Amino acid sequence: MALGTRRTRSGTAARRRRRWTAALGATALALTAGGALAAPAGAATTASVAVDFATHCVPPPIAGIPPIDGTTTAQITVDNAAPKVGDTVTVTYTVTKPAASNPVDLALPENIMTPSGKVTLGGAQTGSVTVTGEKKNPPVPGKGAFPPFSMTGTFTVTAPGAIQLSPGDYNIHTSYIMELDTPCTVSNPPAPVSETVTATAQPGANERALQLDNASGAPGVRVTVTGTKFTPLTEVTVAGRAGAAETADKMTVTTDSEGGFAARLMVSDKATTGIVAYEGAAWDADKGAGPVAYQVIDDTPAPPGSQKITATVKAGTLSMTQAGDAVALSAVEFGTGGAATGALRTVTVKDFRGGPAGWSLTGKVTDFTGPGGAAIGAGKLSWTPACATKAGSPSTCAPGTAGPVGSTGATLASTPNGTVTGGEFTVDAGLSLDVPAFTAPGSYAGVLTLTLS
Repeated sequence: MALGTRRTRSGTAARRRRRWTAALGATALALTAGGALAAPAGAATTASVAVDFATHCVPPPIAGIPPIDGTTTAQITVDNAAPKVGDTVTVTYTVTKPAASNPVDLALPENIMTPSGKVTLGGAQTGSVTVTGEKKNPPVPGKGAFPPFSMTGTFTVTAPGAIQLSPGDYNIHTSYIMELDTPCTVSNPPAPVSETVTATAQPGANERALQLDNASGAPGVRVTVTGTKFTPLTEVTVAGRAGAAETADKMTVTTDSEGGFAARLMVSDKATTGIVAYEGAAWDADKGAGPVAYQVIDDTPAPPGSQKITATVKAGTLSMTQAGDAVALSAVEFGTGGAATGALRTVTVKDFRGGPAGWSLTGKVTDFTGPGGAAIGAGKLSWTPACATKAGSPSTCAPGTAGPVGSTGATLASTPNGTVTGGEFTVDAGLSLDVPAFTAPGSYAGVLTLTLS
């Protein structure tokens, strides 16, 4: 019952106030941390360190406790400290044993605290990782110390290099008499770095890149085209493009011992709208780079009494949105098990690049964790992909193969390379989790990560 509608009798009001105060103490005072805690059993051994950082916590107003400015000690660990670009990394954020104790003589029951928070990313990849913890804590005796807690989440590596992980803001939700939150923020963000992940590029990934010294010029002007990370000592074709077709602007150059080159391409064809470079006799998206936008400015004088009208079509990006970030599967019975089914939230892919490359949408899933450490393996989740192409799109979307998703991943949908590619697409999938017959009752959750490339 909500506090605003709760009725009390004068003989019990004081007792209930004491119970409320005890419950709120668990959220408000479990925030000033003491010594470091070792990584949980089974966690990967990494170079992570426990760090201290100033924290500002605001207890629920009903607690009658002022904000707490104290020090939190926390540690970040990962399951893979040397991932490749595209890999999914599991992050564990552990707040170690707090220095504060239960401020009242009344004991607090077990399993009333549910933590959640953020891990901050810096360095080669920026952003944050959402982490959550189980509703699981031992009983806290009167005047006793509060227990530590851990939260987990995942992120997909998008760039090579050193990625730094720091503890971020967190919140403690309590479910005892009332549903209450105590948010805690880092006073001087970011907090110190606790873990560093060193990411590398996927073997065979196309890292070739182009840069122009000018984005436009009159017909016949030379533009300097700089290429990097091509195959060393290899002949490369540098060419103008008009949409998906090559124009008459073309030359060849040989890369240096590090795979770089600088070419002075004369751009005379007024149809040229971009510049590409590629190895081999013809364009290959896996061995090329571009197109990089370039505009030929027609400087031919207009005849008397006329007006010259020009228009430009600008290349866009490859992007993905989804209709939601939570899927609830159907329930199964203990002792019977079977398929827990549901549907992926619809994903919309927009390919507005205007180039020759197709795209691929893949997915990976973590194990489904439940109460008391119980788990359902990632390989138990299967999907049946479906993909629709919006009318007028140059490319046609193809669904991936039905079957297990697993932790190694599977293709959800894709479009092929071609002369002209692009368009708008919607991707769906039926989901089915094969639950063993005598899986422990409770709620199980896993994270499905989608990657568009």
